[in-house]
Amino acid sequence: MNVHASPRKTDFHGDASLGVFLDALETHADKALVLAYDDGQRVQPGYHVTEVKAGSFVTLDCGGNPDAWQETVLQVEDIPAGEGGMPMTVAKFRTILAKVSSRVALDHAARLTWEVSRPGEPMKVYDVGGLDIEGDRVTAHLAPRPAICKPRHRAQQTGAASCCG
Repeated sequence: MNVHASPRKTDFHGDASLGVFLDALETHADKALVLAYDDGQRVQPGYHVTEVKAGSFVTLDCGGNPDAWQETVLQVEDIPAGEGGMPMTVAKFRTILAKVSSRVALDHAARLTWEVSRPGEPMKVYDVGGLDIEGDRVTAHLAPRPAICKPRHRAQQTGAASCCG
């Protein structure tokens, strides 16, 4: 008998699309979805997906280079659960996104961004760094997204010209 086993750990290198993230969760519907950020701090079990944004960005970077991309932003409020509360399941999370998708066009190829904060605190922006499958839970490790100078970054990667001297 051939059984398809899901990887115990998935590394997205901070570049997951909505579709890639949802696909990685697909076989784990009954597991709790735990979010970890800021060096392992876990979002409290009562976290709430407060908004799902489908964005289209057209930009011009500091080197005068145009760019355009689609992005799906999941805004999460980091709040405690009620007594004995557990984090939402992967199935509930996927149901929330399916409901949003029935009313707002979500591009599964869009870059996935997370905005997380506790009440009264500023939001922080994250990418999905990876997933760990452990027993009855899936932990999504959120990686902080720094600001970058795209021309300088491209120059470091390819030797192209940079606007920053």
